[in-house]
Amino acid sequence: MYSVSTTAAHTQMVEAMKNVAKLDLELTVEERNLVSVGYKNVIGARRASWRILSSIEQKEEAKGNEQNVKRIKEYRQRVEDELAKICNDILSVIDQHLIPSATSGESTVFYYKMKGDYCRYLAEFKGTDDRKEAADQSLKAYEAAASTAASDLPPTHPIRLGLALNFSVFYYEILNSPERACHLAKQAFDEAIAELDSLNEESYKDSTLIMQLLRDNLSLWTTDLAEEGGKPSIVYCLLEYQTCQCMNVAIYAGSFLSEPSKGDEA
Repeated sequence: MYSVSTTAAHTQMVEAMKNVAKLDLELTVEERNLVSVGYKNVIGARRASWRILSSIEQKEEAKGNEQNVKRIKEYRQRVEDELAKICNDILSVIDQHLIPSATSGESTVFYYKMKGDYCRYLAEFKGTDDRKEAADQSLKAYEAAASTAASDLPPTHPIRLGLALNFSVFYYEILNSPERACHLAKQAFDEAIAELDSLNEESYKDSTLIMQLLRDNLSLWTTDLAEEGGKPSIVYCLLEYQTCQCMNVAIYAGSFLSEPSKGDEA
């Protein structure tokens, strides 16, 4: 379901940047983003494969095709093992090297947000007890990031907004708390709107893009709450915020939720 050659290239990139991280020095913005994007590329295809397999498995179970279900479960388990290995690998790098070496509020928020994201990825497929542990760790990481962001970054900062976006998705998808998700997303959006005039030109495009994603999610979630129905078909989640010397890029994706016919988060 994913290209072996492409995956190998992404794995090589991850290994190279992991060696840089293990120098225990504060990474430059470009190095920090290479670590983040490298791991995102490695895990992204596997998460997509897991969602496809889970959807097919549900359909085959509904049809009573036990032999097909057995084969799919075996392959899904292999993908889950790979996902767990990747998540635990980056979480180890974050805890042992990146967070201890962070010297600025911006990098601290960035790394705790990454930790929250990868613990959230674990919570997506783990069983009951392990899922709770992963969700607890994700919550703690997001809260640590939010605390530093509140004191060190303005409400319009793209990393602070990206954190709010992903943290609210965590509340919605993992903790099944649409009310809390809406509150967090609305607060972040309103605080950014209040200071939009002070936003510098360099960050304007990226910040307003993330604000639009927050607003889109709010629209979907409030509709969901009003109708008291199932989850909406798509939730936007910022996967990475990437800043390069001459280019700012917000990488995001629609998060297709749990109904078999609609897939899940990209």
